Formats: sequence, structure tokens, C-alpha cells
Amino acid sequence: MTFNSGSQINSSRVQRRGRSGGKGGGVAIGGGTLGLVIVVAWILLGGDPAELSTGTLAGPADDDSETQAAFDEQCNTGADANASADCRVAGGVNSLDAYWDAALADLGVDLRLPEVVAFDSATTSACGQASASTGPFYCPADETIYLDVTFYQVLADEYGADGGPAAELYVLAHEYAHHIENQLGVFDIANRTDTGADSDSVAVELMADCLAGVWTGHAATVPDASGTPFLEPLTQQDVSDALSAAAAVGDDAVQESAQGQVSPDNFTHGTSAQRQEQFRLGYTSGDPAQCDAFGVMSAA
Repeated sequence: MTFNSGSQINSSRVQRRGRSGGKGGGVAIGGGTLGLVIVVAWILLGGDPAELSTGTLAGPADDDSETQAAFDEQCNTGADANASADCRVAGGVNSLDAYWDAALADLGVDLRLPEVVAFDSATTSACGQASASTGPFYCPADETIYLDVTFYQVLADEYGADGGPAAELYVLAHEYAHHIENQLGVFDIANRTDTGADSDSVAVELMADCLAGVWTGHAATVPDASGTPFLEPLTQQDVSDALSAAAAVGDDAVQESAQGQVSPDNFTHGTSAQRQEQFRLGYTSGDPAQCDAFGVMSAA
């Protein structure tokens, strides 16, 4: 996915942090495209679960004010987003803000903008430690998306995704979709601690994949404040890259890689085929209502 070079980006929508340690409380949702699946894989592969919550995977803390200042100076236009994964986060958030503000307005709902934190290696959240090992995730406790910018390389190197900007923006759009679910009341009615192929946990994740596809289908028409679309029309390669990312982190693919077998009773995100199917549904329909697994949009 390519940004229009002249589109304007508001970098203040993203809190850019350096590296830090520590831990928090609460329950993360979705864990990005991996989330709790990565935690399970980490344990199955011999990792110490304590390392995922105590910050031992983190490096030394940086001065976040200096990191933020550099980020704000660097990320201002679509050209910056095309040149930098950091700036693509800001550009993607701006586009998602604009799209979902209008889409929720059609449902009679005012969008509460989520907070977005981009970081290196590890940071803290109201839901605990955030790192590349836990994957990107949305934390309902502070309504914040946490995204380790080094995760994209993990996605490509360890899980076989094709990578590229479209895969990166799919991850971000999936996390943003969890915020939309939260605001619409999905988290109030779904049993998000259950597991299994037919569980609410899987339904929540597949709905987020579908909503990510909806935004992707509209992305080339979403304008910045001046009316310039943030993104150029998608290519078939863009769609393929997003689908590759979705497939790489299906429960069956991750379990097969981690333990050599598939355990449907432990599914939390859906199979590779299901994740691709739901993304395609959102992308081709362009209609959030087609993703409404819990009937919350008719009640909005």
C-alpha cells in the first residue's frame, strides 16, 4: 500500500516510545495478529512465561521525549510514510481515524479515538508487558493499541508472511478494529476467555479481520484534512500481502509451527483460511455490517 506523497499526516496521534521494561495488569485483546497465540507458542518452544510479563526481554530505557520529538519531526507527509515503517503507523492511524469516524457516524455512534503507542522491543501497558514476543495488541483497559515496530520482521521471518506495507497496515487495522468492537459493545457480551474453534474469542478475532478488510477496501478514498486521499489505489500485490499476513498467523499455522500438530480446542484466533475469508468479506463488501458477528451494529 502506497501513500499519496502529498497527503498530510498528524504524527501526534501516535505516542512514540523508546525501550522500557515493567509490567501492568488487565487482559489484552487479540494480541494483534498473534497475541495470546504467540504466548502459547513461546511457552511450547521452551520460553519462560515470566519473561513475557517482567520485562526481561526489554532493553535499556530511552528518553521518550527525545524519541517523540524525532518522530514528530520525521513523520508529516505521505512521502514520509512511504519511506519509514514508523511513519506508516502514523499515516495508517490517520486514515483509520477518518474512515471509522464516518462509518460509526452512519450508525449513530461518535468515535472515541484510541490511543496508539509505537515502541521498540518492550513497553508497559494497562494490560501488562507489550513486546514483539506477545505481538501487537489492543488493551481495553486504557483503550490503546500497542505496536512493536520490529514485529513486522518477526512476522516475515518466523511466520512466513510476505511482508511489505500492506501487511503492516493490516496488523494496525486489525488492532484498530478491536477498538471499534469495544466501542460497539462486543466486549461486553462476548466470552473472551473461552477457547475453541466455535468460541467467542475466535469470533471476536475474525470480526476484527473482517473490519480490517472493510477499511482496506475503502482506504484509497479516505481523505486527509485537505481532501487528498491518504493512500493510492491498492494493487493486487497489496491485497495478496495482507492475505499472506492473515494466513501466517492462523491458529492452525502457528500451532503446527510451534508444536507439530493442530489443536482446535485451543483456538483463539481462527484458522488461516478463516482469517483470509473474513478479510476478503470485509474488503469486497465494504460494509461493516457484514462483519457483525454479535449483532451490535443493529443495536447501535
